[in-house]
Amino acid sequence: MTIQESINRKPIGVAIVGLGFGEAVHLPALKANPQFNPISLWHPRFKLLEEVSNRHQIGLHENWDSLLNDSSIKAIIIATPPEPRFTLAYEALEAGKHLLLEKPVAMNALEIARLQRIAIQNKLTVAVDFEYRAVPLFMQAKKLISQGLIGDPWLVKLDWLMSSRANQSRPWNWYSQAEKGGGVLGALGTHAFDILHWLLGPSKTINGQISTSIKERIEPISGKQREVTSEDIVLAQLQIAKLDSDISIPTQITLSAVTRQGRGCWLEVYGSKGTLILGSKNQNDYVHGFELWLTQIGQEPKSINPDKEFKFDKTWSDGRIAPVARVQSWWAESIYSGEPMIPGLAEAFTSQKVCDRIRESDESGQRLSN
Repeated sequence: MTIQESINRKPIGVAIVGLGFGEAVHLPALKANPQFNPISLWHPRFKLLEEVSNRHQIGLHENWDSLLNDSSIKAIIIATPPEPRFTLAYEALEAGKHLLLEKPVAMNALEIARLQRIAIQNKLTVAVDFEYRAVPLFMQAKKLISQGLIGDPWLVKLDWLMSSRANQSRPWNWYSQAEKGGGVLGALGTHAFDILHWLLGPSKTINGQISTSIKERIEPISGKQREVTSEDIVLAQLQIAKLDSDISIPTQITLSAVTRQGRGCWLEVYGSKGTLILGSKNQNDYVHGFELWLTQIGQEPKSINPDKEFKFDKTWSDGRIAPVARVQSWWAESIYSGEPMIPGLAEAFTSQKVCDRIRESDESGQRLSN
């Protein structure tokens, strides 16, 4: 980097919209990155907004329009629940702001395509927080697959069996409502399909089944039982087209948020020369706890550590912060350079399209092309 480039790279003024994951994960990651200057927060509930602003000694905007009109804010992180995310993102892009979006980015793939068009038109960078791409052992797994150490993949299994919603006393909220973007497809599926596309290749055909095990929950204000319309279990079979090859890989996915004593997240890739297993049983921190094993023909399973280039420079007790900080850093580089952001809206579109097709397949009972 030249001296002039360094001078031009002033810290990027950022606002955070949404104060759950936004406060717990995005804000500490931003504060640790000299590429960013966290300027302001926004949330529709002013009392909560004021409390968080005072707690972190950071500014706030009382209304959304004033944030959009603030010229010191060049970029916005949108970490709200899913339902308002598309409208907020579209208005922010119209106002000329770079974005980092939580997932699911929108309620369907068509909405993501609309965001793509306006982002390209306004020459803005949009990152999507597919943070597993930034986890060292996931990066190591991609390297091993790319190097051909397991040969041609013959079979892939991804089991993501969590117990986060298994407690029937958990209250009814937006997560319980499919129309508000709740459910395991948005929470886990968007990540799962992005991981598979990144490691192996795009989805060609899709066969899906969704179900709701806990059909009612208590709504806190009224104290009455309310219907749960979102899914808590997803079964899917995909055919994945291996990158740079005509190989089609049969892939089986099981997602659950109601699996008591579930075994966590486990990815198994069985190939012509060996097997790769990446998994974690840690349900309290979905990044800490992953381990990676490689087994080649005639050998015992070998535990693999990440290469130095993939390790984090800094970690936190909350394992989510370090990979999110890495995604934020990639986002900053894309804003500075004007180069396309990966993972961005293109990756979000392909992942969301699989989610949409799974719903269509469940309704029709048919296997669908993607």
